[in-house]
Amino acid sequence: MKMNTKWKVKELILLLLMALFFVPIFIEVWLHRFLLQAFENTLYAGTMTGFVMSIVFTLSVYLVALKPYGLGWDEVGLRLFPKSYWKWIPVWTVVLIVSSILLVVAMDILGIGVENSKTESLKTQITWFTFTIAFLSAAVVSPIYEEIFYRGFLYKWIRGKWGIGAGLIVSSLIFTAVHIPTYNTLPVNFLSGVIFAWTYEKSGSIVPGMIIHGVFNGIAVVLTW
Repeated sequence: MKMNTKWKVKELILLLLMALFFVPIFIEVWLHRFLLQAFENTLYAGTMTGFVMSIVFTLSVYLVALKPYGLGWDEVGLRLFPKSYWKWIPVWTVVLIVSSILLVVAMDILGIGVENSKTESLKTQITWFTFTIAFLSAAVVSPIYEEIFYRGFLYKWIRGKWGIGAGLIVSSLIFTAVHIPTYNTLPVNFLSGVIFAWTYEKSGSIVPGMIIHGVFNGIAVVLTW
């Protein structure tokens, strides 16, 4: 897949500062704390925090990487993909699900905690309304903005500079790092990052990754519920 781009180091630095510093400090900590006090509900506060994050990530990509160069969303892979690639979407979905189960089992055997505060908050607040909120947040909102940023921009930038291998590993490591402190999900985050980037590489579109990402997250919410 052609990965030539006009982006320079400046765009990478600005967007990494947004993802690694601005969002964790000002949104995931300060804003989440404010929303938690306002809603007095961890699920609602977490969902609203995620919605704000989706706006910040998507708007940042547009303002930093697209608008200054007169580029459209297809530059970050938001485009149609070959019909022939549809057959690979269920394949990679199954690979991700089975591999994730094996990783969780291995972590449990090794005594590494597999509890998650987000899933626990859903378990303690189960209604059809809370389920719908959690499902839409995990299966629709998160896959869209995360694929736009981590694969559409980040993987493409790194891949264009240092090749496919570096793109797969480095973008997935950063994707994993931003999920700290939910340490129990980190191995799965890395694996999923590699799979989503690979589908982008082979299809030329981030849409297959969005679909796999959404199905995987949706199944996780359903199983939790």
